[in-house]
Amino acid sequence: MRRDPYTYVTVSIDSDGASRVGVSFYTPGLRVTAGVLESGRPYLDISSKTADVSISTTGAGAVTSTDLEIARQLFNAAASYLADCERLHHQHSRGPGPAIPPGDQTAA
Repeated sequence: MRRDPYTYVTVSIDSDGASRVGVSFYTPGLRVTAGVLESGRPYLDISSKTADVSISTTGAGAVTSTDLEIARQLFNAAASYLADCERLHHQHSRGPGPAIPPGDQTAA
């Protein structure tokens, strides 16, 4: 089943009052930017026409070792996403053939 591109945003509030926001982008209409503000704070923004996600340092303050670890996780996840997209695009471009389901990849 093929769907049109969309962005999905959910907000839930637990019985104890804790809230959670989820944003899912399923659209080619994304813009991803990164930089450093004049204040010296780095940021990463992911946005569509209907939702924005901004990531920055802990408490919008100085870069901590935890912030570095999160940035590394983002980098590694983005690199993995790129590799998967490239592999699947290449498979699709070659014509019909079995796609490798997520999680069925063996480490080289």
